[in-house]
Formats: sequence, C-alpha cells, structure tokens
Amino acid sequence: QVPLVESGGGLVQAGGSLRLSCAASGTIFWLNAMGWYRQAPGKQRELVAAVTTIGSTTYADSVKGRFTISRDNAKDTVYLQMNSLKPEDTAVYYCNTHPPHQNYWAQGTQVTVSS
Repeated sequence: QVPLVESGGGLVQAGGSLRLSCAASGTIFWLNAMGWYRQAPGKQRELVAAVTTIGSTTYADSVKGRFTISRDNAKDTVYLQMNSLKPEDTAVYYCNTHPPHQNYWAQGTQVTVSS
C-alpha cells in the first residue's frame, strides 16, 4: 500500500486557485502532523504548510494569507487550498509527515502557474 498519494495539481493562470489532496494511510494520518512541501526547479524542497493532529497550522511566509492547509479526519486526507497563485508558486508539491519521513516521499503533483 502506498502510504501517501497526492493529486490535484495542474496548470493555472496567475491569480487562479487549485486544491491539492493527499490521501494517507490511516496509521500515518492519525499519528502525525502532516505537511505540504514543494520543490521548484533548481531549488531545495521547502515546507509550505503543516497541520498538527489537533488542527494547528503553520505556513511559510511566502504563502501566508493565500494558502490554507486542512485535514479531514473522516477521510484520512490532507488538503492544500491555494488561492491567488503566483508564477513563483510553480513547483512539484509533495505531502509527507511533519517533520518528513524519508520513506514517505511519493511522486508529488505538478503545479504550474503561468503569468
């Protein structure tokens, strides 16, 4: 069983919105804070947002006020709602635990924002 599966990426114009989803296996989801990470070409992977098991959230300064992370405990799923997207948000987006577990990195989902 794949522990984490991301979906929801795509191509969007600047100013647009996307919602990413991450379906997690139950054990991983229930025992861990979860995070969304991204890696742009030529750059290191960075934390975008994280949510604890009780719903407390944290965000990178670059996305505060534009992105919202949430978790649906009934569906073992973590979401990232991305609004007011900018070209600099273009990256492959990954979900993982927070802090990340090396064995849980999956394929990610590509987000491309055109100007």
